[in-house]
Amino acid sequence: MKRIEQIVAIFIAAGLSIPSYWFFWTLAGGGGYEKRVKPTIEKNSSKILKSSSNFNKP
Repeated sequence: MKRIEQIVAIFIAAGLSIPSYWFFWTLAGGGGYEKRVKPTIEKNSSKILKSSSNFNKP
């Protein structure tokens, strides 16, 4: 009889944990897959970095 109670307890725990896990990830906004977008690099950019003129002074 004790063995049946243990098996029932495991099924109840699993039955409660699955919806709890799903509900948590739904609220947290996780669980989905969003493909990352590759940033585009402009080759003819007018924002070229120039070295500071302060490096030439002692």
